[in-house]
Amino acid sequence: MSRPPFPPFDAASAATKARMAEDAWNSQEPEKVALAYTPQSIWRNRTDFVHGRAEIIAFLTRKWTEELDYRLIKEVWAFKDNRIAVCFAYEWHNAAGQWFRSYGNENWEFDTAGLMQNRHASINDLVIASADRLFLWPKGRRPDGHPGLSELGL
Repeated sequence: MSRPPFPPFDAASAATKARMAEDAWNSQEPEKVALAYTPQSIWRNRTDFVHGRAEIIAFLTRKWTEELDYRLIKEVWAFKDNRIAVCFAYEWHNAAGQWFRSYGNENWEFDTAGLMQNRHASINDLVIASADRLFLWPKGRRPDGHPGLSELGL
């Protein structure tokens, strides 16, 4: 199995890879998302350590039952060879209706087939009012005309 674009990355291929990841995560389909990672992929996500696709699927299933109406934007921060660093923000609310904007950075490492083999995420949550939400598109892919993080001042 492979997932182009392949390393080494340039600005265009790194941006494509980040948008593909954003689109997949915005689908909120754990099985679909997991296919972008190697079968032995290793994650650090906040304080969770995840190994392999089965654990990725379980992690994302749990995540999207707790983080409701999830909307995500990713932006490339840096790239070199088989690595990409992205910054991201996502909005969601909990079961009590409290909205959050979560900010973070991810470091990604890919194998030669374009599958992510390592993902390290650092994330912070900010409580926001519903009126302060910026990510207002319907569930699924962020529309092409919607501003990215830089345009939103995030």
